[in-house]
Amino acid sequence: MSAETETLRTLIDDCRRGVVFTGAGISTESGIPDFRGPNGLWKKIKPIDFQEYLRSEEVRQKSWRRWFEHGQGLLGAKPNAGHFAVAELVRQGRVSAVITQNVDNLHQYSGIASERVIELHGNATYAKCLDCEAVVTLESVAAEYRQSGRVGPCTACGGIVKTATISFGQPMPEQSMRRAEQETLACDLFIVLGSSLTVYPAAGFPALAKQQGAKLVIVNQQPTELDGVADLVVHAGIGETLRRVVPPGD
Repeated sequence: MSAETETLRTLIDDCRRGVVFTGAGISTESGIPDFRGPNGLWKKIKPIDFQEYLRSEEVRQKSWRRWFEHGQGLLGAKPNAGHFAVAELVRQGRVSAVITQNVDNLHQYSGIASERVIELHGNATYAKCLDCEAVVTLESVAAEYRQSGRVGPCTACGGIVKTATISFGQPMPEQSMRRAEQETLACDLFIVLGSSLTVYPAAGFPALAKQQGAKLVIVNQQPTELDGVADLVVHAGIGETLRRVVPPGD
């Protein structure tokens, strides 16, 4: 075990209440591309603004075409060693919550109860009506799209149907942001896994934790703006790092 992993193990052993904060880097190890990275999808395709989505039927259908062309790949992804290590820390009671910028549901698939996962950018594994908030399965959306070549309004109220993700220009989910702040203020160890810490307001939570006296750990392949204030920085793969630190559960 390297000095870095030994230090991380000690920090985890000594913590009273930990929080894990995850970004795209933990899921790229499951084959999910980073939308915002140097070679991410948003570098090739301009993202659709939320207000445009609301205003234009044409834009909504364009968004759904993109989803069926590019977005469905994440639905078949499986949790990797990093996800399972985080789930083990939750099972052990060392981590009280996982705050995630990801929309792939892989933390839940790894065995973490949904109420322990705080999704800041929503969830891409289902859709919702923006008016009545009815949940719409992607299977039904896909069937409708195959049959008619478009996705129509909500069958319950006639409202606009959209994937349950937070788009550019869409307000952040108030309840999730409030819960994330509460968990951040209550923790004594804040572990960042695979986030560049450039997307705000989500990226403000690690700095808040540090300001409140928590130990800050960053595991990310690339440097971040908070490396200089972190108690431990590991520039390595998340799965390989956590596999050494968190033995699999029984």
